[in-house]
Amino acid sequence: MQNKKIDKVAVVGLGYVGLPLAVALSNSLEVLGLDISERRVEELKKGHDINNESTSQELKSSKITYSTDFSKLSDYKFIIVTVPTPVDANKRPDLSFLALASKSIGKYLQEESIVVYESTVYPGVTEEYCMPILEKYSGLKYGTDFNVGYSPERINPGDKVHTVENVIKIIAGDSDKTLNIMEEVYTKVVKVGVYKAASIKTAEMAKVIENTQRDINIALMNEIALICQKLEINTLDVLNAARTKWNFLPYSPGLVGGHCIGIDPYYLTFKCEELNYHPQMILSGRRINDSIGKYIAETAIKKLISNDKLVRSANVLIMGATFKEDIKDIRNSKVLDIVEELRDYNVNVFLNDPYAEPEHVKKEFKTDLVNLKNIQNMDCIIFAVQHKPYMSLESSFLR
Repeated sequence: MQNKKIDKVAVVGLGYVGLPLAVALSNSLEVLGLDISERRVEELKKGHDINNESTSQELKSSKITYSTDFSKLSDYKFIIVTVPTPVDANKRPDLSFLALASKSIGKYLQEESIVVYESTVYPGVTEEYCMPILEKYSGLKYGTDFNVGYSPERINPGDKVHTVENVIKIIAGDSDKTLNIMEEVYTKVVKVGVYKAASIKTAEMAKVIENTQRDINIALMNEIALICQKLEINTLDVLNAARTKWNFLPYSPGLVGGHCIGIDPYYLTFKCEELNYHPQMILSGRRINDSIGKYIAETAIKKLISNDKLVRSANVLIMGATFKEDIKDIRNSKVLDIVEELRDYNVNVFLNDPYAEPEHVKKEFKTDLVNLKNIQNMDCIIFAVQHKPYMSLESSFLR
């Protein structure tokens, strides 16, 4: 591959990761934004991001060509893939989006192209899973006609501080030449610089352990919260005291959902199984965090009983449906665990969220969102997500 100057790039997948990256890149390069959703593309063309990660002004001022037509890739030789990598019902990696993207790219892949994957995967996926698909559908030879790289995304939905521009970007390529071209592209956007990983597998592993570490730390806090309740002491009081030590990490207990922390550890454990290794700590942390929704629901039931409330047909309001505070995303929200457990007790569940899309909630939670102004005669209220509007509610709301 010739070391040609890159003046335009294509971004495949315009979700929470791809869109902010495309917007940032468009300040320096010509950008093609591709997505399989016609609705998503039409919304972006009108300057509207349903996820609220990019403002209308940012979209309107960015130089991005939005499309669902993958044949346009024929004119692009630097392609970035930012599609979802969820898990299936059995907590196994679902690489179907990666396969579809690789197949679609392969059909129009040109010689001297570089395909960079940003999706979270277990070590080996880029070279052992995606690359063969690119070869198959392009008819090109890997390493001779095209190259691949990996640069794990570090987007934190709703975070306006740790953005694409000011978070160090890990990059890895299949050759020094690929790595140098990747550096040229990404340093146009990432002002704090890049970190060159030793290999693609190293970068894949680094990404998957970032969130695994957080998952384990939060699991520890959740277990401490369970212990504190049995000891009848306030968990927050304990954590506030412990945080006065300089090296105590400021993690808090809570629901762990979403498409990163609640998913990534399963990618690592899947690979461990292939290696005939049983990761005890990682799976233990997952078990704890996956059980918290059920625990919260059971605690609510106990509170109803202790207050002489009839459990069957009790009215319970859950505040928050998204997987974290102050965003619209409900994917893999652990609030659903609370809802389903309460329904097993024949409780009437009412759900409110100031940010979530009603149609998404209806589909995922099988219920409509309620307006807090219309809420009355609740037997129990569960604050599941710390949205800012909830934090400013008057105490009279609880009466």
